[in-house]
Amino acid sequence: MQARIKYEFSNRLWKYEGKGGWYFVCLPKEISEEIRNNLEWQEEGWGRMKVTAGLDQFSWETAIWFDTKRQTYLLPVKADIRTRAKLNVDQELEVAIWI
Repeated sequence: MQARIKYEFSNRLWKYEGKGGWYFVCLPKEISEEIRNNLEWQEEGWGRMKVTAGLDQFSWETAIWFDTKRQTYLLPVKADIRTRAKLNVDQELEVAIWI
């Protein structure tokens, strides 16, 4: 099994108001900068990078995307996870990702 890098952070859950209404947590800029500087070669297009995310007792396979306007990666939080964990917009979340 391949070794993976773990990042832990906290930030607020927010909803994108455009088409689709996705929910995200922004990675802190310092972590995003470190990932971009060292792991950008793993991006697959449009700044997309596969990760495993964890929140409380829940984990899921997903991808983070680099948002050039915010200069940070965005972690989408799936509806299933939001429902099961009873998450709300603007709630502060303790998150981990493995790359």
